[in-house]
Amino acid sequence: MSAAADGGGTALGFPARDGYGLEGDLFRPVGPPRGAVLLAPAMGVRRRFYRPFAEYLARRGLAVLAVDPRGIGGSRRGSLRGLAATLHGWGEDDLAGGLDALAREVPGVPLLWVGHSAGGQLLGLLDPNPVAAALLVGAQSGYWRHWPGLARAGMAVFWWLVLPALVALCGYLPMRRLGQGEDVPAGVAREWASWGRQPGYLMTYAGPRGGLGFARWRGRLRTLAVMDDRYAPPASVRALAAFYAAAEVEVVEVRPADAGVRRIGHFGWFRPVFAATLWAAAAEWLLAQADAARG
Repeated sequence: MSAAADGGGTALGFPARDGYGLEGDLFRPVGPPRGAVLLAPAMGVRRRFYRPFAEYLARRGLAVLAVDPRGIGGSRRGSLRGLAATLHGWGEDDLAGGLDALAREVPGVPLLWVGHSAGGQLLGLLDPNPVAAALLVGAQSGYWRHWPGLARAGMAVFWWLVLPALVALCGYLPMRRLGQGEDVPAGVAREWASWGRQPGYLMTYAGPRGGLGFARWRGRLRTLAVMDDRYAPPASVRALAAFYAAAEVEVVEVRPADAGVRRIGHFGWFRPVFAATLWAAAAEWLLAQADAARG
C-alpha cells in the first residue's frame, strides 16, 4: 500500500519476510528506470535522512526505495520495550523484505543496493542475494581493534560496558539521548555489541551458517572508505570488504580534498553539497552496473 510521502517520493507499506509491517519511501524517475536501488540506512537513522540522495538518484534514472527497519521511524509501533528484533533480522527479514517490495513495484530491472554503515554490513546476510551490484558508504566491521589509538579503548568500553548498561537500564538503546539518531531495540543493540567484541564481527553469525551471502554472492561491490570517518576508519572498512569471498570487490578511499572540502565524516557524504562530486560519481557507477546487468 502506498500514499504521498512528506517531502517527496511515495510512502510504501510492505511486509518483512517474517510478516512484520514496515514502511519506506519509493522514489521513481520520470522515465523508465534503468535500475532499482534499495537504500539501507545506518544504525538508528531514519529513512528521511536519505531523501535528498534518493531524489537525486531518481533524477538520474534510478528507482529508489529507502526503508525504516522495525523499531525505527515509520516502522516503529509504540514502545521499543519488549519488541522482538535482532540486527541479523534487520538484514534477513526487513531489508530482504524491502528488496522483495522493490522488485514488485519496479519489475524487470536490475536490483542494486546502497548501504550506509550498518545498512552496508547487512548486505552479506542475504542468501540467496538478488542484488547485481552494491555501493557501500562507511560500512565497516565493528570489531573494536580496527580503531586506532584512544578510539580503540573507547570502542571497547562502549561494547563491553556502556551499551549493555544503557540497554539494561532503559530496555532499549537510547540513541537519542546520546545525540546519535533514533532509539534502537534492545535485541538489535545487544547483538551489535556482541559482534563488536569479536574479531569476526557479523561473521560470528554468518560463519556457522555457511557464510551466507558473504561466501556466495558474486555481484560487484564498491565500498567507500571516507578517510576522516571516525565511525568507520579505513581498517574497519577493509575488514568488512574482506568478508566477501566470491564478489568482485573494490575499496575506494574518499578524501575530503577530493570533493573540495575540509571534512566529510560518517554522515556528511549524504549532504546535498556533494551532488556534483561524490553523488555524481556514485550515480555513474550505479547506472553502469545496472546497464551491465541488463546486458
